[in-house]
Amino acid sequence: MAEELGEREIIEIIFKCLESMPNAPVPFGDDASAIDVGGGRLAVVKTDMLVGKTDVPPGMSLWQAARKAVVMNISDLAAKGAKPIGVLASIGLPPGLAKGEIEEIGRGLNEGAREYGAYILGGDTNEASDLVISCSAFGICEKQRFMKRSGAEPCDLVAVTGFFGKTAAGLKILLEGFSAPPKIKNVLVGSVLMPHARLKESLILAQTWAVTSSIDSSDGLAWSLHELSRASHVGFTIDFLPIAQEAKEFAEAHNLDLAELALYGGEEYELVVTVKPKLWKKAEEALRKVGAPLIKIGFAMEEPSLSLKTKDKMVSIEARGWEHFKMPRASKH
Repeated sequence: MAEELGEREIIEIIFKCLESMPNAPVPFGDDASAIDVGGGRLAVVKTDMLVGKTDVPPGMSLWQAARKAVVMNISDLAAKGAKPIGVLASIGLPPGLAKGEIEEIGRGLNEGAREYGAYILGGDTNEASDLVISCSAFGICEKQRFMKRSGAEPCDLVAVTGFFGKTAAGLKILLEGFSAPPKIKNVLVGSVLMPHARLKESLILAQTWAVTSSIDSSDGLAWSLHELSRASHVGFTIDFLPIAQEAKEFAEAHNLDLAELALYGGEEYELVVTVKPKLWKKAEEALRKVGAPLIKIGFAMEEPSLSLKTKDKMVSIEARGWEHFKMPRASKH
């Protein structure tokens, strides 16, 4: 049964049935795929699907859902240092949607694309038992500046482009009925309903030559670190937990584990990167100039293990995060 296998094992089963493209510039399993189009450039492509039952929590409008379907794809292009150009959107619509609701979806798709300088170029529509928005985004980047998941080396610094825990807390509010003061609630819930891809940050980082590996964190910080570890054959020691202040206050109010919120939540769209130590200041300063943070959270090591260093002990970071088929379903929109 699919729910017993989980998304990642299903992908492995399908991949074993496929014939790999010779001389593919990017190995299967990275955030996005790529084709060499000559002139030292890659066409970078990504497809991702939003399904109402699993990806649209209560309180998310159709406009926000459609926008998110685009942002999910843009975020994966961003993780590779690719500038998005166009998006195709295939939409499965349940019967009974009103004209205004369909217009809402159209406006959300347009907003998601234009926010990052891309355009919706076309797609397909069909009837479905649940809302389905499957987007395929493509962009361009210089071949030498493409940021793979592989490439991290021992002693590289591990960094992220923002703080974590807000979406995990926001989903607890939306799905489990947790409470929070209005000011904090708006931030936490907003992080779920209006995600943002770190495109500006990625394009700047790609220009610094400082990044040795990169991934989008939408499946959770812990899982992202494990993916970089597997691809680069290194381990990581995390000595700073990058948790948002609002998530800290929420965790304290409800007696929740901070590490659980920060590491295993998912639905965040930060970049997780490894950086050459000698180029750290260059990368940090480049982002600071545009008002964006680069937060150092740890370092890479030869031993292929992942640990969180706390005040008095080392804790193993588990290889878990968001996974379709195995995770609880959000709602039926």
